Amino acid sequence: MEKFKQISLQPGFMKHNGGVFFRNISENEYEFKSKINENHLNAAGITHGGYLSALVDAGSGTAAHRSADNAPCVTISLDLKFIGASKVGDEIIGNVKVLKKTKTLIFLFCELKCDGKIITSASGVWKILKIKS
Repeated sequence: MEKFKQISLQPGFMKHNGGVFFRNISENEYEFKSKINENHLNAAGITHGGYLSALVDAGSGTAAHRSADNAPCVTISLDLKFIGASKVGDEIIGNVKVLKKTKTLIFLFCELKCDGKIITSASGVWKILKIKS
């Protein structure tokens, strides 16, 4: 199986927040991970929903991009359900499954897990951008 690789190489939000490690599992399945640090917490001392949302968006967006033959993709919609919690030091693993791909859209489902338990689930739609040269 492919090893995880850091995908947050350019300056920006996800790199600033510790980055995302990503790998392909199959043509329609992908996996990513991140480790929770103090910057990711809310006032209750658990991982902030905004960080989990950004992590899902980054990991799922990368999955969409790869499944679209590396064409740029942008998020159209992202529906999240916050089910559990995580804390400092936890490793969050994201699993993405591409459900359907058309010429212009990618539909997918994502789960974030911590210690084998689902903490966030999401479904989303990404638009494949056709860049004119």
